[in-house]
Amino acid sequence: MEHLWAPWRMAYINADGENPKGCIFCIKAQEDRDEENLLLYRGERCFVLMNLFPYNNGHLMIAPYAHVPDIEHLDTETLTEMMLTAQKSLAALHAALHPDGFNMGINQGAGAGAGIADHVHFHVVPRWNGDTNFMPVIADIKVMPDFLQNTYRQLKPHFS
Repeated sequence: MEHLWAPWRMAYINADGENPKGCIFCIKAQEDRDEENLLLYRGERCFVLMNLFPYNNGHLMIAPYAHVPDIEHLDTETLTEMMLTAQKSLAALHAALHPDGFNMGINQGAGAGAGIADHVHFHVVPRWNGDTNFMPVIADIKVMPDFLQNTYRQLKPHFS
């Protein structure tokens, strides 16, 4: 029998579904704990942080400081900075993790699959040729190849 060893998952299992009160994007942006919060970059109008429940290793989210539900409520300057920050994120991911491609986009609204529907954010998910395996199909499990903190340490210098 093969075993999948993933001790970092215990933090999620022991959380008992407890979520912080308020918007996670607003909370993390206001705190001065960037490394602990996996916040990689702070711009004038938006910031980059790693997803705690990533689709893939290096999954980033770009969020505006403005707490709005959709891009229709963002001004041109914020939208522009978000896309320029997406370019910066791609460059950092290329330099640190060497992916073969990316999935990028916004899930706007609960009906579109937004996990946090009241604060719009842009996903950047690195992909590698051959990164698929049987685990998501057979066991409904996504295998993450590295600790979030290790990925943070690899990416952070590329956002300086």
